[in-house]
Amino acid sequence: MPTGGTEQGGAESRVMTPGGIDTESGHEDAPLFPHDESDKFELQLQHAVSGFVDGPRAAVEEADHVLEELTGRLTEAVAQRRRTLRGSWQSMDVAEDEPGSSTDTEQLRIALRDYRELAERLLHV
Repeated sequence: MPTGGTEQGGAESRVMTPGGIDTESGHEDAPLFPHDESDKFELQLQHAVSGFVDGPRAAVEEADHVLEELTGRLTEAVAQRRRTLRGSWQSMDVAEDEPGSSTDTEQLRIALRDYRELAERLLHV
């Protein structure tokens, strides 16, 4: 399984987590999983469905395994994104700026926006 990568987007690059969540922006347009990983899960599920006639129980067990793996990967990706978000606002260097400064407020605004976007994305999965 891929451990992450960089996706080029114009002049800037975005770092994607193993679950495909954009660690720079958390935007909803980032896929939950890289295409190759998503394709692998789809093939596994298709294999389970096509094998139902010959082995119904084995097909359902295979589908269960695919869903178990998918939910594990999703949980891992969301946990990593949450750690990144938490680090973005908890590690603000107060020695550099006065607490409550406009820089601190802007970083907190961005963190809140990213939390909201991730939560909304999860609510629509």
